[in-house]
Amino acid sequence: MTILRENLDTALETAGWTAVCAYTDLLPEEGVCVLVDGQQIAVFRTFDGDLYATGNLDPFSGAWVLSRGIVGTRGAEPTVASPMHKQVFSLVTGRCLDDPATAVPTYPVRLSGGAVEVRVP
Repeated sequence: MTILRENLDTALETAGWTAVCAYTDLLPEEGVCVLVDGQQIAVFRTFDGDLYATGNLDPFSGAWVLSRGIVGTRGAEPTVASPMHKQVFSLVTGRCLDDPATAVPTYPVRLSGGAVEVRVP
């Protein structure tokens, strides 16, 4: 019975998560674009090693480029600046810090056994 319970716990823990790359494939302060369930997602690794995932679409230009943006901080908040028009988005909330009425989606991201995993609702 214990083995079945452990297998169930593992299955529930991994349900909905998609491995997208190895943690070591992500360079600090850079992003990559991954395709999960047909959605382009920008995955970022900060200088401190934290992981974040947002939508890859820049809402101001309509281009799929946020993964190529400039990763940094504004105050203590990790951010990405769009490579198109330089609007800055919070990696935590997705909110545009230059235009609070605009935001990009954010996604849960985690490190699991050396793999970066993203969950798309």
